[in-house]
This record gives sequence, C-alpha cells and structure tokens, in this order.
Amino acid sequence: MLRSIGKANYPKLAGGGFGRPRATLSGRTSVPLEAVEARRLYRQVADQLRSLIDSGEYAVGSRLPTERELAEQLKVSRPTVREALIALEVEGRLRIRVGSGIYVIEPAAVAAPATASVIEGPFELLRAREFLESAIAEQAARVATKDDVARIDASLLAMENVEHPGEASMVHDRAFHVAIAGSLGNAVLVRVVGELFDQRLNPYFAQLAHYFENPGTWRTALDEHRAVRDAIAAHDPDAAREAMRKHLARSQERFAQNFGAVAASGSSPARSPATPAKPERAPKKQAEKQAKKQAKSGSARRR
Repeated sequence: MLRSIGKANYPKLAGGGFGRPRATLSGRTSVPLEAVEARRLYRQVADQLRSLIDSGEYAVGSRLPTERELAEQLKVSRPTVREALIALEVEGRLRIRVGSGIYVIEPAAVAAPATASVIEGPFELLRAREFLESAIAEQAARVATKDDVARIDASLLAMENVEHPGEASMVHDRAFHVAIAGSLGNAVLVRVVGELFDQRLNPYFAQLAHYFENPGTWRTALDEHRAVRDAIAAHDPDAAREAMRKHLARSQERFAQNFGAVAASGSSPARSPATPAKPERAPKKQAEKQAKKQAKSGSARRR
C-alpha cells in the first residue's frame, strides 16, 4: 500500500523518539541526536515503490498505476514520480512501455539503490538551471561584447549541422550555454553552468532523454536558443531572461510528456508486457460486417 510523503512522515525533533535526555558536566541536559540525511523526494518515492515490488504487492509482470494516480496517492508532483520511475527502470526493476504502461520486471541482479542516492533528478537539475541561467542571460544582455556574441553564434551554427540525439549535439549545446556564462567574465559561473549541463550524462537523465528527444525536439530547442541569442545581441536584458527561462521550462515540459499510458485506469487487470492487449476492431469494419449480415437476413426472408 502506498503512503503519502509529507511533513507528517518526517521524524519530529520535539516530543520524544530520540531517547531520554541525559545530564552533562555543565549541568545541562542534552538529547543524543542522530544526523539527519536530507533524502531527495524522488528517492523516497523510488524506495517506497521498490519495497512494494519486493513485498509482492506489485508482482513481476503486473502494471503499476499511472503516473497521475501515483502522484495523487503519494501527494507529490508528477515530475517527482517520473524521476522515481526512471530511477527504478535504470536499476532494472521496471520497464516503461510507451503506449502501454509501466511494468514490473524480473531484475537481472539485485541493484544497490544507495549508490544512486547521489544522482540528481532530471527535473531538479532543469529547475536549478532555469533559475540560474535566466539570471545569467539577463546580465549577458547587458555586458556581452561582439566577440561574446560571435562565440554564441559559432556554437549555434555547429548545433545546426549535427544530428540529434548524439554526442556531438550535446557538445555544441553545452558550448552554447557556457558561452553565455562566459560573457560575464566569471570563471565560477562558467564552471557551475558546465557542471550542471554535464549532469545530462547521468543515467537517469540519459534514460529520460531516450524517450523524448528526437530531431523534432532538437529543432524546437534550436529555435529557443536563437531567441536567447537574439535578445542578448540586442542588449535586451528582460527579453534575454525570459527567453532562457522559457527554453528551460519548455525542456521540462518536453520531458514531462505522457509516456502514453493506456487510457484505462491503472486499476484495470494487470497484463504482462509480453501479452499486449488485442487491438479493437475498427468501427468502419464493424459497420460493414453488420450491413452484410442484415442484407443476408433480408434475402433469406424474401425467399
């Protein structure tokens, strides 16, 4: 059974639960507190789903509830649920079948989820980039020189001439964002922007991109990049900030598209991924068949 993740489920610092107070040399009392680890929300969701799978609540071959239903039960956002599902797929516990649903699979080997706790969630990263790089683009529009704009243009030109998805497209995409940060003349910002972008190479981000990145999304992102470039070249800080914010917000929207889960509720009988549902007969064929049946029936009566 899923339990919601909220403040009520966190340990309270007051009201007991950490042991009895004890005296100290100074005469004061102290409580033996344990260090509290701030676990990322999507990891808490993944841990709870993994426990339900291990306990047999969701058997191998069964279909999980939809993202929307999981989000409602857990009282978290759909992006958080998606990050958890991607993490479990990378671990080899789930299989996401576009157009069908999310299925429990037999793990090839027992994964060690603790090693994954240091990986940032894709949506968490994009939200951080949206906040930071919007401000950087705004300032770049104030201070960028002709040489800075030329470097931004060079990365854009390179992006236009590569296939996506692919390693080359990521290299030039990174160069675009780093070039904008570079126009501020601050090495720390250049490093931070580069390191945040490099998180796209983590297994969770790569798995998510596998489902939603294609030549069409690349062309859309290119148009968004051009809007950022044009605002910086025009020295329009407000437009530059908004263009970068929109670009990274739309990136999140692209990654948040529906996996194509079945229209029916997740409470419908689970099916193994190996046994997809039979396609429904087309309404037109049904009508033709019915018409032929009626024609035969009428002919028989006339005889």
